Amino acid sequence: MFTSLLINSIVIFLVAFLTTYFIIPKIIWVVNSRDLIDKPNQRSSHIKSTPTMAGVSFFLAIIMVVFFTKQLDYDNIGVNLIVALTIIFIIGLKDDLVVSSPRAKIGGQVLAIVSIIITGAFHLTEFNNFLGITTVSLSITIPFTIFIMLAIINSYNLIDGIDGLASIIGIIVFSGYALVFFIIELDYYYLISLSFIGVLFAYLRYNLSSSKKIFMGDTGSLIIGFCIAFLTVKFMSTDLTLDKKLPFLAENKIIVILSIIFTPIFDTLRVIGIRLLNKKSPFYPDRNHIHHILIDSGLKHYKASLFLALLNILLIGLVMFLSSYYNSFEMIIFMIVIFILFLILFYKLKKKLKYSNDFKKSKVIKLVNYFF
Repeated sequence: MFTSLLINSIVIFLVAFLTTYFIIPKIIWVVNSRDLIDKPNQRSSHIKSTPTMAGVSFFLAIIMVVFFTKQLDYDNIGVNLIVALTIIFIIGLKDDLVVSSPRAKIGGQVLAIVSIIITGAFHLTEFNNFLGITTVSLSITIPFTIFIMLAIINSYNLIDGIDGLASIIGIIVFSGYALVFFIIELDYYYLISLSFIGVLFAYLRYNLSSSKKIFMGDTGSLIIGFCIAFLTVKFMSTDLTLDKKLPFLAENKIIVILSIIFTPIFDTLRVIGIRLLNKKSPFYPDRNHIHHILIDSGLKHYKASLFLALLNILLIGLVMFLSSYYNSFEMIIFMIVIFILFLILFYKLKKKLKYSNDFKKSKVIKLVNYFF
């Protein structure tokens, strides 16, 4: 059994990696020849016009993976997943080419989400005694599921602002889900997670390149965000009460999820909070994202990305460890404290940018430059 899974793991990773790796150069050629490149504006973190829409390769790679793993799809979700990914792909492609309205994007995302949650395998009715909650009725969980998935899709889309960040954070998120699905023996979802690790490693080679650089575009970030949301909901909907192999208490599965997707969720909540405090629309574009603060503080793109990735990895490890000893009430308090500490960290960095020209003397920035 393990040998079979190991072979499947290698095959799926290579299919995803090689498909993405060899298709991206073709995309770069087409985008350049059709002049569909991303031109920088006042909010951009890049200064050169750059090809985009690497997400086309993500879509093709994942469709192949879904086909190759269909024998392990015991939830019979593969067809629904292809339909949902196709909807998301069309939304992202349209936005990269002609720019879609927020209403059209959200409407398309809801349609894709509904095509997933109509299956019984994705109903968030089992909370494993999280904060004393055991089961919840479908009338509550269906709108809650739609909200959760929309939040994750768009929060991931928002962190795609500097080279390497979206792909590195994505690799961490999918690695976290690959680990938990491997432990609870949901092989199909483990392999889906693993395939995205392959996709993002292949993309990262081009995204960090100086001569063959490309952005994933909304075509890519929406696909990645949707699949993170897809795996999140699957993990949340799984009853872990009787699973003895878990490295954490079953009631803490939501805390573990929050640690895995912490970076995009924290950044989104923080930015929306700042905009509302400034009496602006939560959708108002600005340079208040945590990656903007780091690069405006003098860090290079890859250093800012690695720093945020390291924080996320440390948090996942710490939460996994503590969640085996403390209940969900105690872990919620811990996560609130972590959230506040992160708010303070980025508030101080932002304050130094605003009131001092000597921001490079920040101890945090010095440490990041020293280690990376």
